[in-house]
Amino acid sequence: MRSGVKGSARRRWLAASALAGAVGIFAPAAARAETGSAPAGAAAASAAQVAPLQAAATQSVGPEAARPERSGDSSIRPFRFRASDEALAEMRRRIAATQWPEKETVADSSQGVPLATMRKLARYWATDYDWRKAESKLNALPQFVTNIDGLDIHFIHVRSKHPDALPLVISHGWPGSVLEQIKLVGPLTDPTAHGGRADDAFHVVIPSMPGYGFSGKPASPGWGPERMARAWAELMNRLGYARYVAQGGDWGAFVVDQMGLQAPAGLLAVHTNMPATVPADVDKALLAGAPPPAGLSDEEKRAFDQLVRTFRQVDYARLMGSRPQTLYGIADSPVGLAAWLLDHNDADGQPAAAVASALDRTSSAAGELTRDEILDNITLYWLTNTGVSASRLYWEYKGGFFNAKGVKTPVAVTVFPGEQYEAPRSWTERAYPNLIYYSRAQKGGHFAAWEQPRIFAEELRAAFRTLR
Repeated sequence: MRSGVKGSARRRWLAASALAGAVGIFAPAAARAETGSAPAGAAAASAAQVAPLQAAATQSVGPEAARPERSGDSSIRPFRFRASDEALAEMRRRIAATQWPEKETVADSSQGVPLATMRKLARYWATDYDWRKAESKLNALPQFVTNIDGLDIHFIHVRSKHPDALPLVISHGWPGSVLEQIKLVGPLTDPTAHGGRADDAFHVVIPSMPGYGFSGKPASPGWGPERMARAWAELMNRLGYARYVAQGGDWGAFVVDQMGLQAPAGLLAVHTNMPATVPADVDKALLAGAPPPAGLSDEEKRAFDQLVRTFRQVDYARLMGSRPQTLYGIADSPVGLAAWLLDHNDADGQPAAAVASALDRTSSAAGELTRDEILDNITLYWLTNTGVSASRLYWEYKGGFFNAKGVKTPVAVTVFPGEQYEAPRSWTERAYPNLIYYSRAQKGGHFAAWEQPRIFAEELRAAFRTLR
């Protein structure tokens, strides 16, 4: 998710662990979602960690989604997902049947994801890629569903064995999912096994945003970051957490900024890896295409130039911000979906350099992104048919983007070198007057938790250490 402008002009510019009880809206025999009943609250979630959901009911669901009807039931129920063999075979058939366009007429990616890149990825996806590995990773974690504000919210909830662990809710973004954060679960919940201390431990909650993954798809407007912020606060309250912290990047950064603005009871602080710090005069110049204001430091001028570059690389966001329903092709073609999800930017390129390099990486001892992890995320979008529903978040949001929002809640910030822009400390201190932590990481980019999970986990430990 990236930048934007104000009011109607913003629309034109952008234009920028429960799953529900009754599973009746699914078409037959495409995937399996397993749900059962469990008492609400953190204790129930903890119990589900150690007891496999062997007694859970099994429901057949359609190829487009593994998601329940809206139920209005506020209980917390265990959830597991298994795609049917038929759904996976149909995905592979569609990949093989792709009608390919001609090669781009340039020698770079300035016209979009290159044909050779997509053909190579499609060959592997249709023949050797194994979704079951990703499915096993997900189902090894305790997952749940609960209905909040009329919509079913799926979430992962892993409680630490350390009794004084700090509860933490983590928000993903676009084109991501809960798969972005699962590499954080071990280091955060069991720090003593990952180079940390017992008093660094967190209880971790990772929700799927509405319209994403296994959460419900909104049937009417209104599910923007503001409403998600209220939903996450309700989720933490429902889990029994009287005090907690929140973290977010990409759209998740907007959600935690809104949590900071709303300041719900129990929220101690938020951490963002995509801070909204741009001063009003700088934001005005950027949106007008004007030169930078006078008096910027070298660090601030560099950030200004990075934002200028970012604003030139967000055509995908403009389309989703104005006409998300027109993206029928990404619901019909796996390759079309993959290309769309790949063609976003980071500080080092479009497609994002961290993602592009991962397409040639088959394994990583340090946790960097791999080809299978990229395909895991894309395949999750395909199996849940959430390409279009996820895109609507860009249409929903009508506020500012990188501009300061006026958050007064305690805020921690980590700046990663591959982010859309590197927020200067001077801007950050003005944007977040209750800044409790500021750090510059040595590696990592826009998808920092996915790209550099070890560094990210260390940053979260340090960021919230004073609140324990």
